[in-house]
Amino acid sequence: NAMSIVDDATLISAAGLAAALASAPELRIFDCTVHLRADSPRPYRIESGSADWREARLPGAGFLDLTGALSDPDGGTAFTMPSAINAAAAFGEAGVVNDARIVLYASNHPMWATRVWWMLRSLGVNATVLDGGLAAWQAAGLPIESGAFAHTPGALSVNPRPGAWADHAQVRAVIGNGSVCTLNALSPSMYRGEGERHYGRRGHISGSVNVPYASLFEDETLCFADASTLRACFEEQGALSRPVIAYCGGGISATCAAFALTALGNGQVSVYDGSMAEWVADPDRPLTTGAAP
Repeated sequence: NAMSIVDDATLISAAGLAAALASAPELRIFDCTVHLRADSPRPYRIESGSADWREARLPGAGFLDLTGALSDPDGGTAFTMPSAINAAAAFGEAGVVNDARIVLYASNHPMWATRVWWMLRSLGVNATVLDGGLAAWQAAGLPIESGAFAHTPGALSVNPRPGAWADHAQVRAVIGNGSVCTLNALSPSMYRGEGERHYGRRGHISGSVNVPYASLFEDETLCFADASTLRACFEEQGALSRPVIAYCGGGISATCAAFALTALGNGQVSVYDGSMAEWVADPDRPLTTGAAP
């Protein structure tokens, strides 16, 4: 289907994965689920999705715990990318190893799978996301297992990709620079600085445009929208044809945009890992409220 970004390599359908499982013993599947529980006055309380994974998972699916060794405990924000050496060790320990084909999914929202996909991409490691996650697998009538499962640990060689991550200084340096698109992936109300939830200061990074992550998915299935819909979302904000720095609240939903842009052929995408959680900490970093950049 030319209208879909499902290509079996970057994004795979449930049926495609079922077929691949039958023919590829070196394929390793991982559930990446995290829950963000509403928690006032802070936007969210973070909870590992390991209990959900043990209850219902794809056959032979291990668990990658973003609330554990896959985030840097000294990073300052909740999900900071660890150093390449620490990330490689944590992934290898979990069974993300050289020469295995890695498939990632979540049982709630695909942003957790795209987050791990982006982390691996930043290390020079290819992985595949299951479109629609656990729900798509179940909707296709495919088998579910329960109970813990662990892949055999091993080595993961990494070759970090320059430019995969942006820091606050880089984000600040491009404010007002029309040749770079800074893209806010949060909801329109959070972008505008309205509603109850915020990250300590309201609004969006000055100069940034809004492509809400929810607009990238089919509402019902949480499968990625078709390529023409995605292209239109990004083209409207000028994000397809220039370098992009994507951000959100904590570097998670921004990876949905980074994933889709990469799939559409924009090879110049960075994710601002600290995102709003870090940006708001310094009152000198400019924020804008309302609908304009």
